[in-house]
Amino acid sequence: MDVSPWRSKERYWLYALLFAVTFFTTTTVGARLASNFAHNRPAVGEEDILGVFSNFAYAFSHPLWLVQGLPFSVTLLTVLLAHEMGHYLTCRYYEIDASLPYFLPAPSVIGTLGAFIRIRAPIFYKRQLFDIGIAGPLAGFAFVLPALGIGLAFSKVIPGIATQGDLVFSTPWILRLLESFVFPGVPPNDIYLHPIARAAWVGVFATALNLLPIGQLDGGHILYSFIGERHRLLSKILAAALVPIGLLTHTWSWLLWSVLLFLFGMKHPRIYDDSEMGRGRVKLGWLALIIFAASFMLSPIRILE
Repeated sequence: MDVSPWRSKERYWLYALLFAVTFFTTTTVGARLASNFAHNRPAVGEEDILGVFSNFAYAFSHPLWLVQGLPFSVTLLTVLLAHEMGHYLTCRYYEIDASLPYFLPAPSVIGTLGAFIRIRAPIFYKRQLFDIGIAGPLAGFAFVLPALGIGLAFSKVIPGIATQGDLVFSTPWILRLLESFVFPGVPPNDIYLHPIARAAWVGVFATALNLLPIGQLDGGHILYSFIGERHRLLSKILAAALVPIGLLTHTWSWLLWSVLLFLFGMKHPRIYDDSEMGRGRVKLGWLALIIFAASFMLSPIRILE
């Protein structure tokens, strides 16, 4: 592919600053999770939700407190970095101009809104679009699996612990499968996930979100590679389907996601390429679908009444 050698001037200071702030916010959250885990308190209680900013202030005045948060933050940021670097390195392979990952800090129960890269050049071939789209989820998931295994090895059994906090985290199929090996016969509500496993859970959730076959999400890119312009109609149908899912499961965030996707995520750049995807990419497409099915949760996080 003949691509112009000109590349945008990189703002390395911005990448570093966003990563540093995200490292601080996720480590602060991780320290709180580790403290709750050590004292057998629910992972996320009301004080954790309402006291996010006070936790940040406490971390500034007691920096050594943050050390216990490193297992969570390092695991989570490694998974996010692997995902985005999968996209980035594939872009570099095809000589497509793309930014390094932008990390997004947030005053939330996980400390971040994730990460993303900007692709600053057009993609002309469906195979390139497919490879770039699928590289992120595959790379991230390759780190999620060992993180889940390690995290479960440090987890423990406390009857009913998963439903004792103010937020309840659902159990995706891939996590439940691994739990059945590590804790055979133990109900998921009795398993208290170690912060490493909690970070891997966030990675599983992020993988499922990215693999939604809608618009300009990774799953949308994969879908477009196979069905072309029919992707637009199917994206609208699937984005609309998030509304009844949110209403039936009382997961109001799905309503927000539906609105955001309709407003900002539907317009997919056209690619005029009729070449076949090939057997290898078809198999990878099925693999992406399996990963999505194993990671997706109808109600990922719900608030206890």
